[in-house]
Amino acid sequence: MSVRASIVGASGYAGGELLRILLGHPAVEIAQASSRRLAGQPLHRQHPNLRGHLEHLFCVPEEIGACDVLFLCMPHGRAGAEIERWRGVAPLVIDLSADFRLRNPDAYRAWYGEDHPAPALLERTIYGLPEVSRERLHGAALVSGVGCNATAMTLALLPLARAGLIRRAIADVKVGSSEAGAEPGAGSHHPTRARTVRTYSPSGHRHLAEVFQSLGEIDLDATVTAIDMVRGVLCTAHVEASQPLAIKDLWRLYREAYANEPFVRIVADRNGANRLPDPRVLVGSNHADVGFAVDQRSGRVIALCAIDNLMKGAAGSAVQAMNSALGLPETDGLGFPGLHPA
Repeated sequence: MSVRASIVGASGYAGGELLRILLGHPAVEIAQASSRRLAGQPLHRQHPNLRGHLEHLFCVPEEIGACDVLFLCMPHGRAGAEIERWRGVAPLVIDLSADFRLRNPDAYRAWYGEDHPAPALLERTIYGLPEVSRERLHGAALVSGVGCNATAMTLALLPLARAGLIRRAIADVKVGSSEAGAEPGAGSHHPTRARTVRTYSPSGHRHLAEVFQSLGEIDLDATVTAIDMVRGVLCTAHVEASQPLAIKDLWRLYREAYANEPFVRIVADRNGANRLPDPRVLVGSNHADVGFAVDQRSGRVIALCAIDNLMKGAAGSAVQAMNSALGLPETDGLGFPGLHPA
C-alpha cells in the first residue's frame, strides 16, 4: 500500500514532527508541505534536522493537490472555517488543531467562547486518540487531533474512570515550551520563558473538555504550569478514590486497561531513579508512560502520565490515528524509542 500524504501548515513544530515521522513510514510518500511564509524555500530552512533527507520545497496552501491523507496544522479556527475545501483534497483529513475535538457544538461554544463554523461535522469527526476511539477510527474520513494536556490527563486517569473509582481528582500538569508553538509570544519568548515555573492556567483549562468527552463527566479540575523544559507533559493527578485502593489494585486496573495498547507503558517501580514516568525519556517517542502510587496516610491515589507533547500529544497520535483509519499496522512509522539522556 502506498499512501500520498500532504501537510498544510508544515512550518510549525507539529508539522516538522509529521515530516520526520512520515519520512520513515513504510507505506507513506510525502507529497507536499505548505507554508505561506516560506513558500519556495527548502524544508530544512525551517526543520534543520531534515537536511539531506527531504528535497521538497514549501509550497503555498493553494498549491496542495489531491492526495490520500491531508494533515492540517493550522491556527485555531482556520481548519473549521476551511474544512470543506480540504475535504475535497483528500478522502482522509486529520486536523491537528482544536477545531474538531469536541463532538457537541454546545460544548464547543461553552469551552471556546464562540460558535463552531461547521457544527454539522462535529458528530462525524472521530477523536484521534486510539486508546479511546480505536474502533471508530477504522475507515474514518475526518479525524481530529488531540490536546497534549488532555492526552496526559486522559491516559493517567482512564483505568480509574472506567472502573468508576474517581470521586474527585485534581490534575497538576507541567508542560514544556514547545507546547506554545513555533511563533514566539510574550509567555514563550526564551528570555522570559527559561528557568521559570509559571502557572498560566490555575483552573478550567480547555483541554478538560476532551477529558470529559473521553472519560465521562468525572469530578476533575486541572492546574497547568509551564516549566523549563522544551518537550514534554507530566500529569500528576491526585485522586480521591470512591473506595480504598492498594498498589496491587492499581496494577490490576492499569494492566487490564493497557494490556493491548502498543504505546502505553506502565512505569511504577518500587525504587530506582526512573521508577515513575518522566517526559525526558520520551523525547521523540510516541509512548505514553503511566504510573501510580498510594499515599498510605490518606489513601489518596496519585496517577501519573508522561508524554512528548509533540508526539503522543500531537503528530505521533495523528499518524497512529491515520494508521488505524487506513487499516495499516498501528505502529508503522512510530517505532522510535526516545532518547536517553536527552
